Amino acid sequence: MASIDDDEFLDEEPADICISFPPEVQNAIEQVLPSNDPLDQPDFNAVDYINSLFPTEQSLSNIDDVVNSMECKIHTIDDEIRTVVRGQTNVGQDGRTALEEAQRVIRQLFVHIADIKAKAEQSEEMVKEITRDIKQLDCAKRNLTAAITTLNHLHMLVGGVDDLRILTKRRQYGEIVMPLQAVMEVMKHFHNYMDIPQIKQLADQVHQIHFELAQQITSDFHEAFSASNARHFTPNRQLAEACLVVSVLDPKVKRDLLKWFIGLQLAEYCHLFQETEDTAWLDKINRRYVWFKKHLLEFEDKFGPMFPPDWELSERITVEFCNITRSELSKLMSKRKSELDVKLLLYAIRHTSDFEKLLVTRFTGVTLEDPSDNITSSERKKSQVPPSTNPFESSESDGQSPNPFEGDMEKTDECSPSQIAAKSKLSPFHGIIGKCFEPYLYIYIGSLDRNLAELIERFVDDAKQQSNTAASLSSEGSGMVLSSCADLFMFYKKCMVQCTQLSTGEPMLGLATTFQRYLREYAVKLLQNNLPKISAPGSIGSSMSNITRDFRDLSTSGFMQNIHSLLKEGEVTRYTHEEQTRVCSILATAEYCLETTQQLGEKLKEKVDPNLADKINLSQEQDMFHNVISNCIQLLVQDLETACEPALIAMSKISWQNIETVGDQSGYVTAITSHLKQTVPVIRDNLASSRKYFTQFCVKFANSFIPKFIQHIYKCKPVSTVGAEQLLLDTHMLKTVLLDLPSIGSQVNRKAPASYTKIVVKGMTKAEMILKVVMAPTDPARTFTDQFAKLLPEADPSEFQKVLDMKGLRRNDQSSLMELFRSHLQTLVQSGSGGTTAGGPAPLSASLSSPEHESSRIKKLEKLIKKRL
Repeated sequence: MASIDDDEFLDEEPADICISFPPEVQNAIEQVLPSNDPLDQPDFNAVDYINSLFPTEQSLSNIDDVVNSMECKIHTIDDEIRTVVRGQTNVGQDGRTALEEAQRVIRQLFVHIADIKAKAEQSEEMVKEITRDIKQLDCAKRNLTAAITTLNHLHMLVGGVDDLRILTKRRQYGEIVMPLQAVMEVMKHFHNYMDIPQIKQLADQVHQIHFELAQQITSDFHEAFSASNARHFTPNRQLAEACLVVSVLDPKVKRDLLKWFIGLQLAEYCHLFQETEDTAWLDKINRRYVWFKKHLLEFEDKFGPMFPPDWELSERITVEFCNITRSELSKLMSKRKSELDVKLLLYAIRHTSDFEKLLVTRFTGVTLEDPSDNITSSERKKSQVPPSTNPFESSESDGQSPNPFEGDMEKTDECSPSQIAAKSKLSPFHGIIGKCFEPYLYIYIGSLDRNLAELIERFVDDAKQQSNTAASLSSEGSGMVLSSCADLFMFYKKCMVQCTQLSTGEPMLGLATTFQRYLREYAVKLLQNNLPKISAPGSIGSSMSNITRDFRDLSTSGFMQNIHSLLKEGEVTRYTHEEQTRVCSILATAEYCLETTQQLGEKLKEKVDPNLADKINLSQEQDMFHNVISNCIQLLVQDLETACEPALIAMSKISWQNIETVGDQSGYVTAITSHLKQTVPVIRDNLASSRKYFTQFCVKFANSFIPKFIQHIYKCKPVSTVGAEQLLLDTHMLKTVLLDLPSIGSQVNRKAPASYTKIVVKGMTKAEMILKVVMAPTDPARTFTDQFAKLLPEADPSEFQKVLDMKGLRRNDQSSLMELFRSHLQTLVQSGSGGTTAGGPAPLSASLSSPEHESSRIKKLEKLIKKRL
């Protein structure tokens, strides 16, 4: 290898000065002049480069060619540098020449611009000279036109004023309308000339004519409708034409005339129904509306053609009638409040509502937009209620509907297209009279309160009677929702529809409060109080106290017979099939109430005024139904636990140290499986429509039963190796049953929920690990404690003590093992390791560090378990 050292290279030729650039400059050079030539690299090393050209001694034979190539490249670079340097010598001269040329062009451009500007100024002066006379003529033309127009208007004004005086004296109202409108239009043109005395005088004359016309027409109406002439008066053309003149005059004239005329039309009504009259009270409220409908028809037939249609006189009379009626009824009810009852109040509201619906179909409500109207727009908005049919007729509802609050609550009889259009945009006549009843709707709410109280009491009585008859259980069975629940919410729906049509304000809040109170009563009296009672868990232990003390000495041959005898002695009182069905029915009812109460709250917030919606909250009632559901699930779990308790106690009373062979599953497992097969299908069928709560039942039972099963395993002491094998077999069989619990006894094999399966696998695996540890030998002690920590990583010293008790070790041996286990725990805490394996618990045959005969025994046990499964 012909490599050249740095020292040799330096000795041959002096080193050139190395030029190094900053990293930013170097990056810029690489971007502008990219190159792969090693000579262009910033970290170029001449020695490395020469070594790359001559890697071997044989390659030195080409040194002349390489030197020639390098010299050619040097000559080429020198030529390029020379060309660039020579080119740069001419750059300065070329730049100066270009700059002088640019300055010359700019001077020429400036001269051209100045010349153009001067010529533009000359042109402007010339145009001004040409158009000076034209502008003067145009100004004169405008002034002349304005003068002619003003003189024409003045002539029209003078002539019009004279004509109006003559026509006013002659009462020729039909011929006054057009000249009067023309004079008023002309007067607008003289608005800026009022400082001229003659124009001011003409304007005063026009105002005087207006005043005289207003007085004269008003006098004509008063005379025509005076007491002496009213009986024989017939509409005439003169008054009809006078109305047209009034429409042209100041709006105040029209308002005063209408106010007097409407008061005249309703004078009889005010007299007939004054508060001292017997007909004024609410029980005869319909007479008010009958009188008005008759009077309005007579008025329209007799006087309708006399008034202009745009006056909407019939509607104005109707509005004033409504205002008077509302005011009078408010006064009457305030003075005679003690005489009000719900029947009378609803009677008055029903007839008022019918009358308002008639007004909605008859009038548009355009006059209510008049600012002079007595009722303000905000009051009308507050008094408006949604249009519908009579709110006090019982609405037909589908009794089979699963939820009364689904769909449109306002759905009633079929509506015509005009009624549908009216619903889309509320008429201002809605509630124009009925709003006076709103302060007294507390009477209606109180009546609903009493009706609901009676309804709840009837439900309670019916429930007591049904609880004493077997037939009722079959009718309410199969997890069906109680019929009383549907009746309650259907009554709620009718009440809400009625109250919505009466008012959407404060009475709606009172109704919501009433609903809340009786939802709570229903939850307590009809659901919670009807749950069947269950015996206390302590009775189980007392029932087992009579078991014979010599049970521990049972022989293996009589093992199964004694198990069955023990289970028979330990039987306890539990729910009957009918009681289980009743609990499931109450649970389904509470679920229905929970969902329907949520929708009820949403409907109440939707119907009430927006500013009051936040005051409606049914969350407390929903929580009560949640609690009922939880209680039902807890009772079902407790009942099933009660059934399984004797079997668990029997398991702990068996003399497990005397078991000599592993046989079939023990009797207590058979008993537990039997109880599960008897109870779970009944609950599953009754909760078919509430699948999620059946899953909760299974989860709660597993969470409660498995820890209790493990506690009873700890009570099985002492346990021999064969006894532990039998317990392990029983645990495997019970685990299989529990995994299949959601579909036990069902023809349809459905996969259990993952959450439930996880709980069962975790809990029963712990029980299996406990038994595996019991089967393991304690010698050597270190291996035994390590195996316990490995199989039961979450165990504490108390559980380790229980395992030692199950193995029947002496106290001295237990003390040494306990100290060893505690030191092991302390070591784990200090090292921060949980001691768990990544793959989870080891298989049965591989998890125990036992001698060969123990391993063989465990394998046989696994085969036996698989055979049983």
